[in-house]
Parts: sequence; C-alpha cells; structure tokens
Amino acid sequence: MRTGQDVIRIDRGAREVEVRDLAQGRTYRESYDKLVLCPGAEPVRPPIPGADDPRVDVLRNIPDMDRIIAQLDKGATSAVIVGGSYIGLELTEAFRARGLATTVVERTERLMPWLDPEMTRILDYHVATHEVDLRLGTSATAVRHGEDGRLVVDLSDGTSVEADVVVMAAGARPNVDLARDAGLEIGPRDGIVVDAQMRTSAPDILAAGDAVETAHLLTGEPVPSMLAGPANREGRIAADTIADREDVGGYRGTQGTAVVKVFEMTAGGTGLTETELRAAGMDFRKVYTHQNGHAAYYPGTAPLFLKVLFDPAGGKLLGAQVLGWDGVDKRIDVLAVALRAGMTVFDLELAYAPPYGAAKDPVNMAGFLGSNLLRGDIALWYPEDYPGCAARVTILDVRTPAEYEAWHIPGAVLLPYTELRQRLDEVPRDRPVYTYCRSGFRSYIAYCVLRQNGWDEVAFLAGGMMTYHGYHMTPLAVGNGGMPMVAHAEDQLAQRPGALEHI
Repeated sequence: MRTGQDVIRIDRGAREVEVRDLAQGRTYRESYDKLVLCPGAEPVRPPIPGADDPRVDVLRNIPDMDRIIAQLDKGATSAVIVGGSYIGLELTEAFRARGLATTVVERTERLMPWLDPEMTRILDYHVATHEVDLRLGTSATAVRHGEDGRLVVDLSDGTSVEADVVVMAAGARPNVDLARDAGLEIGPRDGIVVDAQMRTSAPDILAAGDAVETAHLLTGEPVPSMLAGPANREGRIAADTIADREDVGGYRGTQGTAVVKVFEMTAGGTGLTETELRAAGMDFRKVYTHQNGHAAYYPGTAPLFLKVLFDPAGGKLLGAQVLGWDGVDKRIDVLAVALRAGMTVFDLELAYAPPYGAAKDPVNMAGFLGSNLLRGDIALWYPEDYPGCAARVTILDVRTPAEYEAWHIPGAVLLPYTELRQRLDEVPRDRPVYTYCRSGFRSYIAYCVLRQNGWDEVAFLAGGMMTYHGYHMTPLAVGNGGMPMVAHAEDQLAQRPGALEHI
C-alpha cells in the first residue's frame, strides 16, 4: 500500500507503470503482471468564468469536506450550491442544519434528474419547506468576487446571488486520462470499456468502479455506474478474474439502484425511468400507489409516492421509484431484487406487521394494480393527459364537497362516489368519463359502478390527486406528508382539522 504516489503513465509494452513519489519528488517505475485501474471519477466544474477560482469548492473526498468546513467555521452565513442531485441536496441539508441561507441552482426543471419529473417535483415542494431558495431551470453563468469580498454567482435568468460559500455539485465524469493515454478503449459514455470479467481492451489490464462503463441490465447499452454497490461488485469480479476464477460468473449488468435522504424525506429508484424508457423506444405500462409506510393506526407514518413501470407483454418489472417519509429504502430494495430476478407485477409480496407495513403494502398494491391493468380489469388516465383531455371527456370528482371546495381540477364536476348509484342520470353517456379522488381508491369504486351500469369509456386517475400534484402545482402541494391513506375512510379523514390544508 503506497500512499502519496501518483501513477502518471502506463507502459503496456514493458508492463510497467511510471510513478511519481509526491513526498520525495522522485519518479520510478514498477512492473506488473496484472494491472487494475480504479481511478474513480472527478467532479465536474462547469465551463464558466470563475468556476476554477480557489474559493469555489467541489465535494468529492475528505480533504474537500475539510476545506468546506474550514470556510464555514470562519463565520459563513450563506451558500450557493450549483447542482440539485445527490451531493447537492446532501450539502443543502447540511448547510441548512448549520443555519446558512442556502440557494440551489439546477439547470433542469427539477431536483434529482435521475427520477421522473412528477416524482422529483414532490421533492421540490419538500425542500422548499426548509426555506431553501430553489432556482430550477437556471444555470450558473459566472462566479466573481463581490465588493465586500463575498462570491457572486451570476445566473442565466439575469439575476445574481451573493454567498460566502460556493460549491459546484454539477456531477462527475469518469477519470480516464491514464487509460486513454495508454491506448485503452474508451466507450461512448466516456468510461473505460470492460467485459463481464472487468478486463479492458488490454487483457492484462482490468478496471472497476466509477471510471468504467458497463452494460445496463435491461437495455444492454453501456452506462456509467457511479454507485458504491456496482463498484464493490466490480472490484470483487476483477479479483476473481486475476485468480482464474471466471467460473464464478461475471458482471451481469447495472440497474442503477439508489437511495438518498433529503431532509425528512427519502427518495429511491431502480431500473429505468419513464424518461429513459421513452428515449430507448421501449413499450411500457405504469401504475402509481400511495399507501402508507406502515399501518395507519400505528403512529409515525405518511403516504408513500410509488411508481412502478413494467412490460405490457408479461408484466416484467422495468423500473420503480419511491418517495416518502417511512420505509422507502425497504420498498426500493425489494423492488430492486425483484427487477434483478426478472419478476413481474404478478409476483410481488411483502411481510406484514403494523410497525413495518400494511396488509396491503404499497409494493403489493402496485402489483395488484399492474395485474389489473394488464388483464384489462381497469383503465387508467394520467395527470399528463390534462388539460388536453378536458374538452372531450367528463371529469368527475368523486370526493366529498369539502374536498372539492378546498381544491379541484378545473372543469371537474362534483359527484361523490357514495351518491353515484342514485345519480347516474347526471353522468353523460355520449363522451368518456374520467374519475378521480385523493389516492385512487374512491375513483376506482366510481369506475366500477359506471362500468357495471353500461358506461364503456371510463377511466380513473392513476394515483389520484396525490399523483396529479406531481405534475401540476396546486395550492395543496406544500411538501408535507399529509393525512395517512386509509382507503375505506378517506371521507372521514378529510373532516379532521387541517386535513385539507395540503395533500
């Protein structure tokens, strides 16, 4: 183990590496039989004026963290973070915990771009409750020194933000300079190309970790896998290859399972997103469900936001995303294993006890919904269908009058599901009928009533208003957990004090 040693060149012909001893200032060569490259990734500094200023930080390692803490300890009161993904949001939480006024600048229209838009928008609402200044759909164009010695970040919308601390958290790129200079093959995603045994284009050189690109489990296309789980697996496989143990199997593909804490919420994902499926031209179906993290009558839970994507042919899982306050990591891990195993929406089942789950767990319910959709037992409409559908369908709000008054989809007609059988003559038969409620349960009952009474073109809103809020900002979308989801008692729960102040 040689620390403070920088490998500056690989001589493939001589099977040697050239090493610079940073402490002694000398250069020497070391021979190898097998060479393993694990240089990791390097943080991206946007190509803007001032991004390389010594006072502008990145966060990749412990020395970076120590440098940032040293700045904070000098009495910093404000910070700007450029980038709204893993590192950016973890820094945001840490800065707010220290009382800093914090601004997050993200060039896309949402935080956590590795999730689908309607899911990440729920995070936007939650982060905003912690007095974070979110500048979404905005880029940093320059960093400069202000008159009082503070840093000033100029933004693409023409505004500027002053801060004591500026951190670039705009992502990372594979560190492949050494490999490229050695003539190793670099792939289309700028990572070192490796086979299933982690061998590079030079058989005696292997590579693993953030610097490599591997085949995606579902598409087979090369992707970077800058996550700890894949990196550790790749390192183990490289060791097996060197030890002539290829019979134990190679790397079987990356599926991108990840989880992150964002203040009181947790977000997780696995497999492909809807955005990625569309880009890949893959057919899919999707369902949403918002069951609680555990049984509603056991304290400390709130509804989860769960999205599951699957193959329309046989229901094979293609991706899943979960957000919430309670039990997110459990659900995403279960769904990740199910996806890796090639399971379908017909196979999902979890354990139950009131502190940990529910008899109808969110994962179970996603499986039920997916099964119903594939069998043709239900028809769904989605928030993105609105407002385009408004002119050609009747939208029925089947909640209570109080819920309708608190907020409803513009143009929707109130007809509580408990009164629907007695008021069927008020529902037009000459156009499709779209029903909705808070979570999807009451609108499903209304859907069944209409179908059983002769309406053919009926659908209910997938995930109800709780999914709708992810697409369309409403006065009720404030980033808190909201009242628990109790399907058979939503009417009664809506009457509780404060229940209609947010979703």
